Amino acid sequence: MITIYRTIDNRLETLNEVVDGAWINVIDPTSDEIEQLSFLGIPQDFITYPLDLDERARTEREDDGTLLIIIRIPFYQGQKVDVPYITIPLGVIVTQNLVITICRRQNDIIQDLASGRIRGFSTAKRNRFILRLLLSTATRFLTYLREINRTVEALEDSIQVSQQNKDMFELLKYQKSLVYFATALKTNELMLERLRRSQIFHQYPDDEDLLEDVITENQQAIEMVNISANILTSMADAFASIISNNLNVVMKFLASITIVMSIPTIVTSFYGMNVALPFQNTSWAPAFVVLVSVFLMALVIMVFSRRNWF
Repeated sequence: MITIYRTIDNRLETLNEVVDGAWINVIDPTSDEIEQLSFLGIPQDFITYPLDLDERARTEREDDGTLLIIIRIPFYQGQKVDVPYITIPLGVIVTQNLVITICRRQNDIIQDLASGRIRGFSTAKRNRFILRLLLSTATRFLTYLREINRTVEALEDSIQVSQQNKDMFELLKYQKSLVYFATALKTNELMLERLRRSQIFHQYPDDEDLLEDVITENQQAIEMVNISANILTSMADAFASIISNNLNVVMKFLASITIVMSIPTIVTSFYGMNVALPFQNTSWAPAFVVLVSVFLMALVIMVFSRRNWF
């Protein structure tokens, strides 16, 4: 799907044709749409690179000045999947008069830019466009990290009283998400450092300040991911021990009940043998057996209670 935008009178408008200063947003293009983009003078490799979900963050420039920037952006797949949060590549192609964004999936970052709610956003200011996109990416990482932390805190309460593995599997899902985030943020950091060294954004002081803000936000996201990952790892280890301990408590209780319930069987089995036993021919022998069984059961229960075996 190809959508063309252009800022007109400080408003983001949708166009039907490509004009100078436009932003072309491409989501999961077909082969025909890739051919259409190639007619604009864009190298086909620049179009296909961001469509590879395993593509790393990097920059590449053609001899004619066409610049390709690939970043890893966070993507929420949903609560029911094995890994709720992953990262996917987003490509930004900058030509002399156009900006093209290419991604395999529709995502929140592009939707935020296309909403027109970002102040000072203009499709004609190509460098500023890139910086706004990079800043939105770093901010989205921080937003998703906060959501992960809230979800993990909710899981913490249920795991404390759980004897099942499903909550541990939920923690593992978010642990995987943090690994994806950490890897993507580190590759983004290397790409940002390369952009800073390239002097692309040194023409205007505001662009330099915005680039520094992007790098700061990205570093903050890296630190938050590392902290969250360490906490989650420690929490998973601790709760694995808690689940094991809860199981031991249940098994100890069941073993104690089994011992107590076996006492009447032991006592009555003596009177089932073909040997002479005291009071076996009296009328109150059954009551005597019951009383002895109850006395021994009460004695065992008292001993077990003092030792906290129940």
